[in-house]
Amino acid sequence: MSLRQRLLLLQVAIVVLTIGVVGGVALRMQEAQIRDSYEERMIGVAQSVATLPAIVAAYDEPDPSAVIQPIAEVIREASGVTYVVVTDAQGIRYSHPNPDRIGEMVSTDPSAPLSGRVYVGTQTGTLGESWRVKVPIFAEGEVIGSVSVGTLESTLREDLLDDLPQLLVWVLGAGLAGTLGAVYVQRLVWRRVYRMEPEEIASLREVRDAMLHGLGEGMVAVDEHGRVALANDQARQMLDLPDDCVGRPAGEVLDEALRGLLAARGEGGDKLVLVGEQILFARVDRAVVDGRDVGSVLLLRDRTEVHALVRDLDGARDLTQALRAQAHEFANRLHVVSGLIELGRPDDALAFISQAVGSAATSRYEALPGVTDPAVAALMVAKTATAHERGVELVTDPDAEVEPDGTTDVVTVLGNLLDNAVDAAGAGGTVRVSLARQGATAVVRVSDDGPGVPAAERERIFEPGVSTKSGRRTRGIGLTLVRQVVTRRGGTICVEDAPGGGACFVVTLPPPRIAATSRALEAAR
Repeated sequence: MSLRQRLLLLQVAIVVLTIGVVGGVALRMQEAQIRDSYEERMIGVAQSVATLPAIVAAYDEPDPSAVIQPIAEVIREASGVTYVVVTDAQGIRYSHPNPDRIGEMVSTDPSAPLSGRVYVGTQTGTLGESWRVKVPIFAEGEVIGSVSVGTLESTLREDLLDDLPQLLVWVLGAGLAGTLGAVYVQRLVWRRVYRMEPEEIASLREVRDAMLHGLGEGMVAVDEHGRVALANDQARQMLDLPDDCVGRPAGEVLDEALRGLLAARGEGGDKLVLVGEQILFARVDRAVVDGRDVGSVLLLRDRTEVHALVRDLDGARDLTQALRAQAHEFANRLHVVSGLIELGRPDDALAFISQAVGSAATSRYEALPGVTDPAVAALMVAKTATAHERGVELVTDPDAEVEPDGTTDVVTVLGNLLDNAVDAAGAGGTVRVSLARQGATAVVRVSDDGPGVPAAERERIFEPGVSTKSGRRTRGIGLTLVRQVVTRRGGTICVEDAPGGGACFVVTLPPPRIAATSRALEAAR
């Protein structure tokens, strides 16, 4: 059976069962109401007959039935009861609908009324089964007889059957309305589940979960109320979302940059955002179902590794160019040596060789004074060669001092600042680097003699995608990474005017352990 058929049959069965029970209860209530109505009428008739002076006085007559029978019949016909029977103290009838029964003993037990009690119940007499009331007749405090007033059970059933058509009309009307409602509900549910069967829905759910959690991209769905409706495994890993993120407001679990994208509803296409120290491409699309806006879908692609590879590739390309330039310079020096030998001046050739070797050794030594961190030393060598190739002089403070701290944070900060400084200085420019220590805190200072950074832009340059440079390789992410590292370490970063007219970046990096303690104290506040 299809889902529609099962829904319809189930609801119709519920409607029929409910209406059947309600109809039966209503029928019983109607029967009880009819019986109570007759009971009240019979009690009233019996008590009025038992207290009627003419009836009481007739007991002293030689033939009481001659007086009582006409009165009883008039009252019976006027009240609509089946019979009014009056008896003496022994149960002998003085009245009866059938005059032939007068003078006979009553067919049912008269002990209850003759003992002074009122009896109400169903008994079978000469006229058949009837609902009857028996009351005593008193004279001067003594029971002198009884009055029995009754209505046949067949009469009660006839009255009930008279009301039954109206009750059936209401029951059938309710059944029809319930059936129509069941049809509407099953059609509504069927449309809401896109006319799919339960097996298809279950299969679709399994496929959806497999696809969502198998995607290499992160996906977060936010409903129209701003609550997280879904987050796949990649999104949870990228954004470090809590296990109970689904159902919580997006503002509580998402980064500020992502909240801004959701608020903008995807205007502007893909955006480069920095979440923690991860570089992500984020895109927000509206979720529309049947023309109704039901929320937003946030798509995330991790580009941290791609960015690192591109940066490494840029470094390798720059280093290759530097080596090519050195090879070219070395070939020129060999030509000079060869020419001096051909001219018969070996002493001058030896002097030229000594001068070239000494200057190279001195250059390598002076580029890394006091720097004991091998990663920083290697970075300075590579950046010096790259800057030289681009016509930029890279000057390192002779008192530079950098010790290993177990992280690559100094390399990240120094590498990005040097890249920006070399780009800003341009050919013929100068970049100065100072690496110092203030107690356990490392202080990195990089300045250039380029155009500098306007005061109005000194806060914006740390935002993702913002750059004062132009060109194909401009991404606007380096300074954002620097600020993320500085924030994580609990340090500071500021931009100043350099003495030569360019920009000077000053960064302080506390040791990792002190930085973690500072963050814990800040969170405690």
